[in-house]
Amino acid sequence: MTKEFFMTTADIKKVLGEELFDIRRGKCDYFDSLCYDSRKATKGSVFVCLKGALADGHAYIDKAVASGACAIVASDREIYENKCKEYPDVTFLLAKDTRKALALISAEFFGNPAKDLFVIGITGTKGKTSTTFMTKEILANHGISVGIIGTTGIYYSDKYEYIDNSTPESYELHRIFADMVKSGVTHVLMEVSSQALMMHRTYGITFDIAVFTNISPDHIGENEHANFEEYLACKGILFTQARSAIINADADRIDFIKKIIDENGICATTYSTHHQDADLFGENITFEITDCLSTSFDLRGYGRIHLLTPGEFSVSNALCSAAIAMKVGACFEDVKDSLAKIHVFGRVEPVKHEKCDFAVIIDYAHNALSLESLFGSVKNYNPARILTVFGCGGNRSKLRRYDMGEISGKYSDLSIITSDNPRTEKVEDIIDDILVGMHRTDGKYEIIPDRRDAIHRALSVAKKGDIVMIVGKGNQLYEEIGHEKIPFDERKVVKEYFDALY
Repeated sequence: MTKEFFMTTADIKKVLGEELFDIRRGKCDYFDSLCYDSRKATKGSVFVCLKGALADGHAYIDKAVASGACAIVASDREIYENKCKEYPDVTFLLAKDTRKALALISAEFFGNPAKDLFVIGITGTKGKTSTTFMTKEILANHGISVGIIGTTGIYYSDKYEYIDNSTPESYELHRIFADMVKSGVTHVLMEVSSQALMMHRTYGITFDIAVFTNISPDHIGENEHANFEEYLACKGILFTQARSAIINADADRIDFIKKIIDENGICATTYSTHHQDADLFGENITFEITDCLSTSFDLRGYGRIHLLTPGEFSVSNALCSAAIAMKVGACFEDVKDSLAKIHVFGRVEPVKHEKCDFAVIIDYAHNALSLESLFGSVKNYNPARILTVFGCGGNRSKLRRYDMGEISGKYSDLSIITSDNPRTEKVEDIIDDILVGMHRTDGKYEIIPDRRDAIHRALSVAKKGDIVMIVGKGNQLYEEIGHEKIPFDERKVVKEYFDALY
C-alpha cells in the first residue's frame, strides 16, 4: 500500500498534536480508509464523528464499528468513555474538535497534497464564481494548469465532479487536491464559503493568496450564521491562513479584513472602481449592447479591457481576476485577451433565440446584494422594462426573502414570483414571505408557483427593448423539491417557449 491510502495510530496521534485529548489503543494499528459517514465505513476504516445541524456522528459509532471501522475519533467525552468500554478492540481517540481533526487527518492521509499546489482561496458574499472562472481563463492562457473548486463544481484537466457545497468537506477537499496533483495541476482556484470556514473544512491549509470580494448580510438564520458579525468573522478566518491577500477596497467592512491582514503580517493588493489609491483601479466604464450586454473599462496604467458581461460589478470581478493573475505572473495582454472572450455559466448569462427580439439573462442572484447589483447593471443599458422571474430557497433565511421581495418590487417593472428550490417548505409559504418585502413597495407583481410557467409568462409579455431576468438558479440544473433534485434547465425552458411559436 502507498502512504496515500495508509495510516497508523502513531501518524494520527502526531498529526493531531494538541487537538488530541486522549487515546485508547485497540488491536488494530493500521488503517487504510477514512470516513465521516458511517455508511462508508469498511474494514480498516477510521471513522470521525462530526456534529451537524441535523445529525451527530457520535450516534453512528455502533454502525461504523459493525461495518468494520477499527478506529473512532470522537469529541464527546461521555460517549467516548462508554464506547471505549463497549468496544475494547477498537482504537478510540478523543479530540477537541472533530472537524479540525478530520481536516488534519485527511491532509495526512492523502499525503498533504495542498503543499504541492499554489492555492488561491476566494471568499465574499458575491462574485466568487465569476472571479474564479475569469481568473482560470487568464491563467490557462498563460500556460498554467489550473483546477477549480466552487459552486458550479470541480474542474481540472478533463475532469468534472458535482459537489453539493461551494467548499467540500475537508476529506473530499484533500482527496481532490491529491488527484489534481496526480493530474499535473499546479494552481487551484477555490471558493471558500463562510460556512466552510466556520466548520473548519479548510483548517490547516495555507493559502498562497486569500481574496476578499465583498460582504453583505446573507446566510444568517437557522442552520447558518447567528448574526452578521459571526458571518463577517468567519470570512476573516481565511486571512489568518494566508501568505498574501487581494482585497476589494470598495467593500463594506473592509477595515475589519485589513485589521486581520495587518495582525498576521501579510502583504495585501487592493483593487477598486472608486478609490484611486488602489493598486489596480478601473475607470472610464462604458456599457454597450452588441449581441449581449457588454462592458468596457480602462485598467489604469495598462490599457482598455472589454467584457462580455454587464455592469460595474463585472468590472470589479475583472479587476479582482487581473490582480490574482498578475500576482501569479500573467501579463496584461493575457488578462485583456482572456477577459474579452469569457462568459461565465449561470452568471449574467445571455440566452439567445432567433425568434427573440429582447434580452434574456440567467443569473445566480439569490440574495439582496446580488439582486440589487444586477438591477444596477442592467439599468445602465436603458431597457424599456425589466421583467424579473425569481423565488427564494426553502429552509433558508426569511430575511433574504423579505429583502429580495423588496429589491425586486423597487426595481422591476414586473416581478413574477415563483418557486426556487423549496426543499421541505411549501412554495406558498415562501412566496408569502417574499410578499412581505414586495408590499413595502408599489411594485407590480404576479404569483406563478410553477417555475416553468413563470418563465413562459415573462417571455410572453416581454417586448422589444425589454430585459427578462431569470434569477436564483444560475448554473443549477435542477429544482430541489422535498429531498429530491428534479432536472430543470432554464435555458431549455426558454428554448422550448420560442420553439413552440409559429
